[in-house]
Amino acid sequence: MNSIAALLFISAGNSFAQVDGKNEVKKLPSENIPTDPNVKIGKLENGLTYYIRNNGKPEDKVELRLAINAGSILENEDQQGLAHFVEHMNFNGTKNFEKNELVDYLQSIGVKFGADLNAYTGFDETVYILPIPSDNSETLEKGFQILEDWAHNALMTDKDIDEERGVVMEEYRLGLGPDKRMMTEYLPKLMYGSQYAERLPIGKQEVIENADYETVRNYYKDWYRPDLMAVVAVGDLDPEVMEQKIKDHFSKLIPVENARERKVFDLPNHDETFVAIASDKEAPFSQVRVYYKDLENAKDIVTTNDYRDQLVKNLFSTMINNRLDELRNSANPPFTYGFSSYGGTYARSKNAYQSFAMSGAGEQLKSLRALLEENERVKRFGFNSGELERAKKEYLAQLDRQFKDRDKQESGRIVGSYVSHYLSNAPIPGIEWVSQFAGATLPGIKLEEVNKLINDFLHEENRVIILTGPEKEDITQVKEEEVLALLKEVENSEIEAYQESDIRENLITNAPKAGTIKKVESNDKVGFKKLLLSNGATVVYKNTDFKNDEILFSAYSPGGTSLYSDEDYLNTGFANSGLAEAGIADLSLNDMSKMMSGKLVSVSPNIGSISEGFNGSSTPQDLETLFQMVHLYFTDLNKDEEAYNSFVTKQKNFLGNLLSNPNFYFQNELGKFRNEGNSRYLGFPTPEAFDSQNYDLAYEKYKERFSNAGDFTFYFVGNIDEAKLKEFASTYLASLPSSAKKEEYKVPEFREVDEYRKKVINKGTDPKSQVTILWNGETDYNQEEDFALEALGEVLTIKLVEQLREEEGGVYGVGARGSMAKIPYGSYNFSISFPCGPENVDKLTAAALKEVEKIKKEGPSEKDLAKIKESLLLNRKESIKQNRFWLNQLSAADREEKDINELLQFEEKVAALTVKDVKDVANTFLNDKYLLGILMPEEIE
Repeated sequence: MNSIAALLFISAGNSFAQVDGKNEVKKLPSENIPTDPNVKIGKLENGLTYYIRNNGKPEDKVELRLAINAGSILENEDQQGLAHFVEHMNFNGTKNFEKNELVDYLQSIGVKFGADLNAYTGFDETVYILPIPSDNSETLEKGFQILEDWAHNALMTDKDIDEERGVVMEEYRLGLGPDKRMMTEYLPKLMYGSQYAERLPIGKQEVIENADYETVRNYYKDWYRPDLMAVVAVGDLDPEVMEQKIKDHFSKLIPVENARERKVFDLPNHDETFVAIASDKEAPFSQVRVYYKDLENAKDIVTTNDYRDQLVKNLFSTMINNRLDELRNSANPPFTYGFSSYGGTYARSKNAYQSFAMSGAGEQLKSLRALLEENERVKRFGFNSGELERAKKEYLAQLDRQFKDRDKQESGRIVGSYVSHYLSNAPIPGIEWVSQFAGATLPGIKLEEVNKLINDFLHEENRVIILTGPEKEDITQVKEEEVLALLKEVENSEIEAYQESDIRENLITNAPKAGTIKKVESNDKVGFKKLLLSNGATVVYKNTDFKNDEILFSAYSPGGTSLYSDEDYLNTGFANSGLAEAGIADLSLNDMSKMMSGKLVSVSPNIGSISEGFNGSSTPQDLETLFQMVHLYFTDLNKDEEAYNSFVTKQKNFLGNLLSNPNFYFQNELGKFRNEGNSRYLGFPTPEAFDSQNYDLAYEKYKERFSNAGDFTFYFVGNIDEAKLKEFASTYLASLPSSAKKEEYKVPEFREVDEYRKKVINKGTDPKSQVTILWNGETDYNQEEDFALEALGEVLTIKLVEQLREEEGGVYGVGARGSMAKIPYGSYNFSISFPCGPENVDKLTAAALKEVEKIKKEGPSEKDLAKIKESLLLNRKESIKQNRFWLNQLSAADREEKDINELLQFEEKVAALTVKDVKDVANTFLNDKYLLGILMPEEIE
């Protein structure tokens, strides 16, 4: 009996609801939802709230958050964008960390700017994110000092404010485009009559560029105050130490006298249905949104009855989305993707029932009809008992995983719930209470309760319909009166009740004849075992305790599409990704979804350029199902042209207008430029490309690639019962067909030209550019050079941020990365990429290349190299306790014929890395034979 199922036997005295003879639910007396006993919540005399929790995963790390209960919604008219601007200023000089010193210091202890250290500004909140090592008292002290400085010690000098305007404007520039333009059209209707329609966090350009210094500082003075702050500390540290640090650093914050009122902004009701239709020539997707905003303001989830109501809503969402998934997988799908849910809006004070669909260009009314009809179908006929039971199984399975892994949750996954508790009073009862409550409550939730929710969700008042999509000559734009007419038509139309289909109970109907395990090998240093099966297949597994309820899986066999002829490859390359849409063993995707209710297992076959294989995962209790699915994907993949055509339709709808987006267009054109003369280059998957694909041939090639299991290696990492794994491997893998043939992939013949090239691509109307500088080519693989090239990318990123962002103020983000590959042939790749204003392309490109030349001449500084080393060690310390890391390392070692034992020498490898090593690879690979790709707006040549 699993842990959640056991809870179903809680005595009747602990039940949370009962049903009378009339099938009406009577809720028992409600209590307040408890607070998780693992978290300590306190409040300082100045009004600051704090949350503390000891959590040992990952080791020697604490996640710190500073949550400000204030965002762009509180800006004055002349401050639009300054809430976000102030967030930036907190990284640009404080009392104890002058400009750039804060980022410089954190990098020295292995904390990366952007990836680790970060912040965000929303309508109602601003949150600062700081993960720090906790095994060093000095580092810990400085971490809390940084948090304190953000709270009340920002310098905001005139000079720093002016220098940061350019960086903020570059972030503003990144947000320009079709989505922003269309949002300005529909947001006033969606957030009708509210401040939310007027206070987008990014703000206004004129304010960012021209706001005077005191106006910027005033936002900080008004809203960064202890009564609007919470400090959250979760990690591997004594709670008493964390609490004392908070008291030492934050008790000194002085409450603001005559403080401005922290208003809560409502979302007014409207009687009529609002329709917003927005189109744009650069819009890549067609989308449909339906909002039924509540007539009453949202109430906090405080009592056990509130929580029970939320469970009922969650079950409703699961059931409606299961139906929408069935439509998506139908022969003639009305949308590429669709979902419905009940939850929050931009405004804290208002919830809404929302339905969404991504449609094909020109098919928005079709998608809208499908959403409306499914809602109407539920309103008229409700769900059935089978759907409810499946939804309960799905919920319990997810909950069971969380419960089993309650002592293995990473601090970064926990800390956000406490931030939400402070900002919006979201409940934090803890997984133990939730498990007990759900176990006792779910059996008593009746179909009638779930079905009646739709009557509260759907109403003509406060209804908003939003259609967004591309503007093209061959697309007739939907008119508002058509939308309103469709609403009436669906309300008055004949709709049939949902029909439940019978599904067999077992995935495999006839058990295969088991093979045997011929040999067992062990690697005690790394801690994994290898099974050699009777059919020649190999199983590699590593048993870990990183997660209690997780097993990750992959499989690999060399060959892939490299063994296809050019003609066959071009006719099947895109079709391969749609083969699994047919399902297995005469079960469709919809059948499999129903059969798998309550199981947390997934398996996906794939055919790549040089290999074929699988990816997947399961819980320990669902491991046999994973093995069964693998067996069936080898032996019994359905051939269903209708299912494949459904896949193609969805792909066409998704991809149809993607190249109208400047960034996608840029990458596509750059790809074509780089692959001139490559006879096997597929290019971007356009609708026309899918029309040219041969499904029959792709299916036959799939069977060919998966006809010989003896050429496969299967990898498993996680909480593994070795006896069961051996049993399942013998039954489901060793029984697979095989031959003595061992294939190798074919090395591609094409190589890019080895010379300087420049490609300028014009696309888009916004003043936005993208620069890519790329070095790549063939070389003998060298593991030491690979490591040094990766370090070069990290070092150069630091220097580019300093120069292009902090000194020039010309970019929001910039990055460099380098690596080498051993397969399919020895090669290297190094790139620099950044977005910027068109007027700055030449200047910033020259500045970037100047930093490259500086490293080639001088190498990195010892200080910068030390930063990279510390970051590498910190990342490895965490990743080595993750199943995904080991799955990737085990499979990569086999594919690339590397010594897996060298993983254990990582610290020595980092220590041995020198300035000369990085300098040498820069001189070896970053020569004058690079590709410079530049995206420019259409009107700028």
